[in-house]
Amino acid sequence: MVHFVGAGPGAPDLITLRGAELLRSADVIIYAGSLVNPALLKMAGEDCEIYNSAEMTLEDVLEVMERAEREKKNTVRLHTGDPCLYGAIREQMDALDSRGIPYDDTPGVSSFCGAAAALGAEYTLPDVSQSVIITRMAGRTPVPEGENLASLASHGASLVLFLSAGMLDKVQEELLRGGAYTAETLAALVYKATWPEEKVVRCTVGTLARTAQEAGIRKTALVLVGDFLGDAYSRSKLYDPAFTTEFREGRP
Repeated sequence: MVHFVGAGPGAPDLITLRGAELLRSADVIIYAGSLVNPALLKMAGEDCEIYNSAEMTLEDVLEVMERAEREKKNTVRLHTGDPCLYGAIREQMDALDSRGIPYDDTPGVSSFCGAAAALGAEYTLPDVSQSVIITRMAGRTPVPEGENLASLASHGASLVLFLSAGMLDKVQEELLRGGAYTAETLAALVYKATWPEEKVVRCTVGTLARTAQEAGIRKTALVLVGDFLGDAYSRSKLYDPAFTTEFREGRP
């Protein structure tokens, strides 16, 4: 059987209990290269076969999975963060379906959650933003036309950009073209959230590219944009003494 496992954002103790147990019992591990903290691989047993998928094609990965299945071995496909975000797992699952190989999926903590934790931030603040847009800048891999960055930026919601730290000049341009953010809108760069080498840099939309250059950040970083990074917001209704809930009667 193949177990897709989310490795979490980086810190080895942020993998789920289920994910850690699957790593310990795996006969074969195929991990997502430098995006996965190598400390996690120390959970593997002495006889476990370990493959770095950064050096493999989809066909290579499937070949290892098929062989392991024939030999009645358990395979862990270890993806960074949660594999449902930019994990390229659908094509693997479809291929396994066509081969009759069973699999399951163990979710993980995404790096966008780790980045918020590093910043001490909340994406959904009352009267500021109640929506989070997770996307990426178009590069060698395109995005659907209706999801171009300027179009998404027009909403002014809390925004998280994956896979875009190397294109920040263009990111700035597209964010400003959307019209809802200004050059003064707050932004942040979080490099390797939760890893020992984590780096957090706060800036504005207008200074994103310069800030990244000065900090030496060119990849493996998330870009966060929006007023949720500021200090102005309203108190939560849920914990307001005057607000009635199913469990508590509001009082004047």
